Amino acid sequence: MRATLVVPTLNESESIGHVLRTFRASTEAANATLFRSTPIDWETVVVDGGSTDGTAAIATAEGAHVLVELRKGYGRAYKTGFAAARGDVIATADGDATYPVETIPALVRRLLDERLDFVTGNRMAYIDRRAMTTEHRIGNRLLNLFVDVAFHRFLRGMPGGSLEDSQSGFWVFRREVLDRVHLCQDGMAFSEELKIEAILRGLRVVEVPIRYGERWGRPKLSSWRDGYTNLRFLIQKRFEIAREPTRGRPVPFAHGPDAVPPP
Repeated sequence: MRATLVVPTLNESESIGHVLRTFRASTEAANATLFRSTPIDWETVVVDGGSTDGTAAIATAEGAHVLVELRKGYGRAYKTGFAAARGDVIATADGDATYPVETIPALVRRLLDERLDFVTGNRMAYIDRRAMTTEHRIGNRLLNLFVDVAFHRFLRGMPGGSLEDSQSGFWVFRREVLDRVHLCQDGMAFSEELKIEAILRGLRVVEVPIRYGERWGRPKLSSWRDGYTNLRFLIQKRFEIAREPTRGRPVPFAHGPDAVPPP
C-alpha cells in the first residue's frame, strides 16, 4: 500500500526539516508495529510557493519530492499536491510544525480499520493558547457556528451532529474521496470546502481531537480578512447546494482540469 503526505510551504526553513524528520520517524516506527504485516510505502510531497529562505532545498535534502507552485493560495498548493500524489491514502499537514504529524500513521490505521473515508483534526480540543491569537480563535468559533447552522441537516451523520473545527488543515483520507468532491477554492476557504464536500457527498467522515502547537516562524494569516473570505464562501456554497437539484452536481476534482491521472 502506498500513502502520500502533502505539505504546503512558504518560507518554512526553520521548521520544515523538523516536520519531515518527525513524520519519517513515526512512519518507520509504525511500519514496525501498526503495519508490520503490510508496511506502508510513504512518499512526501512538499508544494512550495516560491520560498526565498531555502525551504525547498531543506525539504529535498530530507527526501521529499518538492513541487514549486507559484500560483498563490493555500488551496492552490493542495490541489497541486493532490494531483501529484500517488498514495492510496493521502494525509496533510502544514510546514510550520503546528500539526502533530507523528499521529498520522495511527490515524491511517483507524481510517482502514473502521472503514472510514475521511478523518479531520479538531484543533479546538487541545489548543495551545500560544498557537492561535484571540482574533483567530474568535473567528474560528464564529465560522464553526455558521457551518453548524447553515449545514446542520448535512451534519446529522457526523458523530455529535456537528463539525467542531471547520478550518483545520490536518486530514487523512482515501484517494477515492477525490472522485467525489468538487474543489474550486484556491485560498484558505479550501479547508472548509474539502470537509463540507466530503460530508455533502455522503462520505464517512470523522473528526478527531488533535494537539495544535505554536507555529515556528512568523504567522501568515490575516484573521479578519481570511475570516471574511471564508464566511463569504460558506454563504455562496450553501446557495450552490440548494441549486444542485436543478443544475446537477459539479465535476469532482479527480475528473476536473487540476487532476493528473495516477499511473
